[in-house]
Amino acid sequence: MKNTDKYQIGYFMPPEPSMKWAAKEYADKAPIWCSVDLRDGNQALIVPMNLEEKIEYFKFLLEIGFKEIEVGFPAASETEFVFLRTLIEKNMIPSDVTIQVLTQARSHIIQKTFDSLAGIKNAVVHLYNSTSVAQREQVFKMTQEEIIEVAKEGANLFNEYATKMPDTKFRFEYSPESFTGTEIDFALKICNEVIDIWKPLVERKVIINLPATVQMSMPHVYASQVEYMSCNLHDRENIILSLHPHNDRGTAVADAELGLLAGADRIEGTLFGNGERTGNVDIVTLAMNLFSHGVNPNLDFSNMMYVVKNYEKYTDLPVHPRQPYGGQLVFAAFSGSHQDAIAKGMKWRETNKDSKWTVPYLLIDPRDIGRDYEADVIRINSQSGKGGIAYILEKNFGYELPAKMREEVGYFIKDISDRQQKELVPEAVFSEFEKEYINRESPFKIEDVIFKKMSAGQPGEGFSAVVFVIISGKRYSLNANGNGRLDAVSNALKTSPYKFDYTFVTYSEHALSSDSTSLAAAYVAIADSKGKNFWGVGTHEDIIFASIKALVSALNRQNSIK
Repeated sequence: MKNTDKYQIGYFMPPEPSMKWAAKEYADKAPIWCSVDLRDGNQALIVPMNLEEKIEYFKFLLEIGFKEIEVGFPAASETEFVFLRTLIEKNMIPSDVTIQVLTQARSHIIQKTFDSLAGIKNAVVHLYNSTSVAQREQVFKMTQEEIIEVAKEGANLFNEYATKMPDTKFRFEYSPESFTGTEIDFALKICNEVIDIWKPLVERKVIINLPATVQMSMPHVYASQVEYMSCNLHDRENIILSLHPHNDRGTAVADAELGLLAGADRIEGTLFGNGERTGNVDIVTLAMNLFSHGVNPNLDFSNMMYVVKNYEKYTDLPVHPRQPYGGQLVFAAFSGSHQDAIAKGMKWRETNKDSKWTVPYLLIDPRDIGRDYEADVIRINSQSGKGGIAYILEKNFGYELPAKMREEVGYFIKDISDRQQKELVPEAVFSEFEKEYINRESPFKIEDVIFKKMSAGQPGEGFSAVVFVIISGKRYSLNANGNGRLDAVSNALKTSPYKFDYTFVTYSEHALSSDSTSLAAAYVAIADSKGKNFWGVGTHEDIIFASIKALVSALNRQNSIK
């Protein structure tokens, strides 16, 4: 690509090494979560939510478990002002939930913001002004000291208005907006100036928020910036260090994760990363990544499809099918080798239920977020393998295919998917399997069999069988002896005018369920004189007749394939 020489590194490294975070393996506790879906997420929509939709989305966020929810700029938008007043006046805010509002560092906006909060019990009031080199030089044309004075004036107004509302429990938040493009020593200085004005206490902590308003660096650089700030902020023990990563470089989740290692206590973000431009940090992914390490995220995503459904309903934005955790296909395995490994891993868990989750290719147990193995994990198309197809037939329909039969059935189903050029749902897989293999009755059909146990001293061993069979439309009565019932039927069939050409290869059976009234399933493989195998499956309440039907199915397949 051309024009690369017009770009330069726009971020600033800390003045001293800040890499202690790199020694940590993972975050061992959930951060404080603040949803900004009703501000950042809503302002990013082509058609923003109306009042009723905002109220319903607010209730949805409460269901998930958010305790801090930002509702926007009540001083800058009449819709957001009315929304906030509705929540307050109709007592729709639970006592353990804190509403957050945002305001620029401008006196008339700050006043209206506090006015909008009249009667609220708990509130975070979020002050910001832009501090980056680009914003100072190009937009505001102000010096560093002038930018600091803007922030200090806003901070003092916060103190003034809060004292007039003694019944509200306030927490103040400050953001040096465009932090990632701000010199670190300057960002630290302006934050400390605000902290000194607000004088945080253990019972009234101050939130310092470090937004990646525009991502400018790799995540480890952002983590180093966060660590430096964390180590040098005034009154750190009474500071809640918050992050608000955007996703311009596609690494918002990584920024947040490394930022938590670097000392952050709080995350502002949205469900599935909705937000202006490339969006915000995806709280679903971030929370579920914690979950995958055994850390309770303190948000409820146990019914992920419900979360997806509501998100899409209110935002009119689709969740990508490959979106981590929430996408329709995130657990789907079409590859044959993946399916085989997953099926074996699931089988292993049946006898190792108390072990930690280690199923190949599945980061978490899909059931933990309300997903279903059969519908969501093993998916069948032309890329699928014998293991996945066998898994579908066993878990959905109870058929435990013999190992040597799986490859044949696998190729059979894959070929159908390839010819139809589409995925086959489990019901379609079974339908094709049933038509090809189970209880086939043409051109040969056994109507009835009468068995008689051989008496000691009689020729032959075991049983005699009289078989009433229809072959190509003609009815025959055939009889023979055998060392077992199935052998006797087989020997009888070989006495018919039709010259059957086969030998037994293998036989197996099982109940289709643990129910005492369950059907039995039998599997028979026969081979012709050239060594080609033909499989058949029989089902019946009686295992003997199931085995006979399996033999007939194999013979009918042999004849049809010829």
